[in-house]
Amino acid sequence: MTTNKDTLLAIQGLQVYFRGNRRIARAVDGVSLEVGQAETVCLVGESGCGKTVSALTILGLIPRPPGEIVGGRVLFKGRDLLNMSEDEMQQIRGNRIAMVFQEPMTSLNPVFTIGDQIAEAIAAHENVSPVETRNRCVDLLTDVGIAAPEARLKDYPHQLSGGQRQRVMIAMALACHPELVIADEPTTALDVTVQAQILSLFDSLQKKRALSLLYITHDLGVVAKIADRIYVMYAGIIVEQADAPDIFHHPCHPYTKGLLASLPARGNRGKELHSIPGQVPDPAYKPSGCPFHPRCDFAVAACHETLPEMCDEGTGHLSRCPVLYERKS
Repeated sequence: MTTNKDTLLAIQGLQVYFRGNRRIARAVDGVSLEVGQAETVCLVGESGCGKTVSALTILGLIPRPPGEIVGGRVLFKGRDLLNMSEDEMQQIRGNRIAMVFQEPMTSLNPVFTIGDQIAEAIAAHENVSPVETRNRCVDLLTDVGIAAPEARLKDYPHQLSGGQRQRVMIAMALACHPELVIADEPTTALDVTVQAQILSLFDSLQKKRALSLLYITHDLGVVAKIADRIYVMYAGIIVEQADAPDIFHHPCHPYTKGLLASLPARGNRGKELHSIPGQVPDPAYKPSGCPFHPRCDFAVAACHETLPEMCDEGTGHLSRCPVLYERKS
């Protein structure tokens, strides 16, 4: 993969394995993706496909051992994060690249106030006065839609609702004006109404601050609302990538087709929902060839033997399914 001048993040051939109990789990097995300046990219796939491991690797948060980065590069503005020292990564992490995690109650410290925790994020990277720090904390809570922000600074995490806690996590991520925010399933534990509010918040903040956003999710309904481009991930590899409209209107990989068919639709009220048979394979025991072939209605003999290369569907739309590609040719 070659990068262009507008590329902020470029992951190239990333391989992350976990060793233990005399087996090797190939959690991420050759992933390549790019995030451009002020772009929202969604990484989509079922639980266990390697999305979160990819995100944690970007920030240098994979425990080693048992994790091991076997190959690939993670380029941020042309610099390989995988070659940086821990001191160098501390200057990147939370400052130029920030992350919003799935469950705020496991990320927020229950014994410190909201104000203290946002202030800590600022103090870790900037030398500012207490008064300026407090003012910035208030501004951040205002930006993420927290009512009465001055009062909320004194609250503890348990005093806030789930949606408010997630907004606080977003405020902490934005505290040092990062260029890239990685959001890992940030709305999964929220009800539909609050989920919509958080997605709207991400959209408005992305436009206001010209942020680049890497949004990780299993929910294509979420993706439809925010994505500029989409990467579909399965069993540690990217199986399809394209601009968002192309994915939704012209899916080219059987896995992507299955995910889209599983979405509820108004016209299907009362009908049984479609589901993809089987489950994501154990990363330590992946099938040979295309890892999706045991669940695929289109699989042929070659799919059992060789991992397909990406097929160029045109205009930057790539799919790892030569069977469907040949049918359309």
